[in-house]
Amino acid sequence: MQAWLKIGGQKVPGKILLLIASDALLLAIGLATSVALRFQSVPVIKQYLSAPQNLFRFAVVIVICILALYYNDLYNFELMSRPHELFAMMLQGYGTACVALALTYFVVPDIGLGRGIAVIAVLLIPLLATVWRIVMVRTGFLLAGAERVLIVGTAQTGIQLTRKIISQPELNLRVVGFLDEQGENIGRPLVNPGVVGAVSDVKEIAESLKVQRVVLSLTERRGNMPVRALMHLRFAGIEVEDAHTVYERLTGRIVLEYLSPSWLILAGGFRRSSLLAVSKRVLDIICAFVGLILLSPFMLITAIAVRLESRGPILFRQERVGLNEKSFELLKFRSMHHNSEGETPRWAVENDERITRVGKIIRKIRFDELPQLINVLRGEMSLVGPRPERPYFVDLLNQKIPFYGLRHTVRPGVTGWAQVRYQYGGSIEEAKTKLEYDLFYVKHLSIMLDFAILFETAKVLLWQRGAK
Repeated sequence: MQAWLKIGGQKVPGKILLLIASDALLLAIGLATSVALRFQSVPVIKQYLSAPQNLFRFAVVIVICILALYYNDLYNFELMSRPHELFAMMLQGYGTACVALALTYFVVPDIGLGRGIAVIAVLLIPLLATVWRIVMVRTGFLLAGAERVLIVGTAQTGIQLTRKIISQPELNLRVVGFLDEQGENIGRPLVNPGVVGAVSDVKEIAESLKVQRVVLSLTERRGNMPVRALMHLRFAGIEVEDAHTVYERLTGRIVLEYLSPSWLILAGGFRRSSLLAVSKRVLDIICAFVGLILLSPFMLITAIAVRLESRGPILFRQERVGLNEKSFELLKFRSMHHNSEGETPRWAVENDERITRVGKIIRKIRFDELPQLINVLRGEMSLVGPRPERPYFVDLLNQKIPFYGLRHTVRPGVTGWAQVRYQYGGSIEEAKTKLEYDLFYVKHLSIMLDFAILFETAKVLLWQRGAK
């Protein structure tokens, strides 16, 4: 489970970083080859490649191309197993890069590669990159030497963890089996694979299956925990971890199933320093102030569109629950017909009849959220944090979902970890899943994680995910 980069509490798989590095190297080779084909003179090629300004031009191309591939989901390993779809997505990714580079060169002409080199590179690099990825898939280069994992116990957390591992080959993990608490279901399939033995035989089975990691997922630990055997494995160099910890690290959520208060109390994270609080607030003020200035033309157009389409106020004001469960008035551009809520609040749904035509557009591109920058300046919200809910739903969810109140220990956000990792929450079950992401954010709160969320938010806006 090697990873070289950690954002918040979640590790970026080393295989993804290796793929990014290989793409950067391939882009550099493609650009150098394009220069060689363009000039076909060794002295001229050497002079061009040794000039610092040309190396900077290469760097601009590489960074923009990597970002374009990322925003087009080309670091999703599931896509790599479907060559025809992969080729189409690679063309889309590099097409996006070409548009971005064209705009960049229009604004800053001096950093352009030159028309001849650019034409050759546009034809050469996507072909090389696609062939390289197909070769990596066919040879198993990126997925070789998967770490062998044994799940001790058959609790739901371990089963969910196994499904996650199977769905994400880039994690480079392989679950070799489950151990049943009583040893009564050996041979029964659970996910893939199934039960391979009893918990009491964990030492012998772990050694015979040559596992590198043992994950505890016991429904009831009292009387079922093979302490001596696990200690032996741990001192033999085999990693022993709790399923909640592994699931949190791999998924970016703290699963609530079978989660005990003691785990939250004893787990790492949940640290708040004065420096972090001040840094986050300063970042909020600067970004909100600059954002309001830069986005003011779009906000004006949105306000006019809302006013022209239907009667009612331009801004929608609604009571929400914020830091320490204190209420505040959240601001949004009105996207529903005036007074369409009724007496009892309800979640938005797909094709909600309350939403206006302008509302459908601004909700898709999230322009309805722009006035919340004013809430940020007031100190009622942060740029990043759990989305604030209405008091009616907070009271309901506090009764239905354990630990729900913990999300109010930080300022609510315009965007958040749950927003970029999950869909819109329109039910109690979906609110529970969003809380699992919110708890991860609260636990690992940091400026670096905030930047990662803002970076990912741009991807969500680009593909219009999660809006209703």
